[in-house]
Amino acid sequence: MKLICAVLLLLALCNVCFAEGFSSSAIDDEIFARIKGKSYKDNCPVPLEDLRYLRVLHVGFDGQTHEGEMICNTSIAEDLLDIFQKLYEAGYQIEKIRLVDEYDADDELSMRDNNSSCFNFRFISHTTTISKHGLGLAVDINTLYNPYVKMVDGKFNLEPATAGDYVDRSRDFPHKIDENDLCYKLFTEHGFEWGGNWKSVKDYQHFEK
Repeated sequence: MKLICAVLLLLALCNVCFAEGFSSSAIDDEIFARIKGKSYKDNCPVPLEDLRYLRVLHVGFDGQTHEGEMICNTSIAEDLLDIFQKLYEAGYQIEKIRLVDEYDADDELSMRDNNSSCFNFRFISHTTTISKHGLGLAVDINTLYNPYVKMVDGKFNLEPATAGDYVDRSRDFPHKIDENDLCYKLFTEHGFEWGGNWKSVKDYQHFEK
């Protein structure tokens, strides 16, 4: 009886915290079939039980409500549900929130399509260190408008390569993330670090915890 009451209380709390359209669930067989060999590669050390599948609502660039899906580490699942719910309620525009597996886990293709995503087992660009995305602990938002910028062997590196119009952050343009942006404020309030504040590298789309 006590166990039943505890479960009912937990369900009630979840319903209070997150509105309809915002949910978190374990990685079931259907979802795993979609990510196996793509974002969840054979050498991925992250147990499936450490990941969560999220469904969220977001306002697209067309001003309409869209359903999005994302996979993240279980430790940030509630943070993300709260952040995305508040972004949605504020009418903050995010063009796409799709699993990176729809792009065969190719980050460049995902970013060129301005897709916002989280989990993808891979290494940090030009290093042998597992990315925070590889652990499901980082989120990229409106990626085309907020690129990753770095000097590599004396050469300018831009990801996605098509984001040249958005490198100059002194310019004003739609969907730019900076310290005045609601997305920045919500993520940092939840304890995330913004890649736009890094010194040697600038990753304007990136929030990690």
